[in-house]
Amino acid sequence: MPTASLAFSGVTVSYGSTLAVDDLSLTVAAGERVAVTGANGAGKSTLLRCLLGLQRVDAGSVAVDGAVATTRREWAQRRSDVAYIPQRPARGRFPLTVHELLSSCGSFEAAAEPAAQLGVAHLLQRTVATLSGGQLQRCFIARGLGAVARGARVLVADEPTSALDFDGQDQVAELLGNTSATLLVVTHEQTVVDRCARVIDMASGRIRERHAS
Repeated sequence: MPTASLAFSGVTVSYGSTLAVDDLSLTVAAGERVAVTGANGAGKSTLLRCLLGLQRVDAGSVAVDGAVATTRREWAQRRSDVAYIPQRPARGRFPLTVHELLSSCGSFEAAAEPAAQLGVAHLLQRTVATLSGGQLQRCFIARGLGAVARGARVLVADEPTSALDFDGQDQVAELLGNTSATLLVVTHEQTVVDRCARVIDMASGRIRERHAS
């Protein structure tokens, strides 16, 4: 399956007087698996949100395979190319079922296998509001992996194992490590870091250190 490269070039983001990302440049090769680590408030989640267009950049650009999104159509293509597993999955305001959540990746059939692997296939008729934190996180992981199976070329994940026990963390780390897409994952878990070829440490909105896993 084709993968895509990522290029963050001089990205700067501020929240009021707080500088969240400070003139950051980073290249991720197509097919590479990269973990981003660092303390809370280092700018890790903001970096992912810039890639997805969920956070406006004050300066710089974020490209996928050399393409910088500016128009509505280009952002729609970006979100088709880049699958996302959020840090704190939203339960939503409406009675969304697990089946509907998984289908939102573009194909329920594509998400069905990871849902079975993650042990949530029996929850299809449950509403997401009734799920435990761990169940909800597994459903969003299945949706992200389903998006890759459907054709997304990049998978970004923000603390995807935070609500899981040790066995769950190991299982998800293995699934992420075996994804066919380019992987950029924010994590504090060593089991996830160990599945990545490169580790980037962030502090105060900058890349502090780069090293191989």
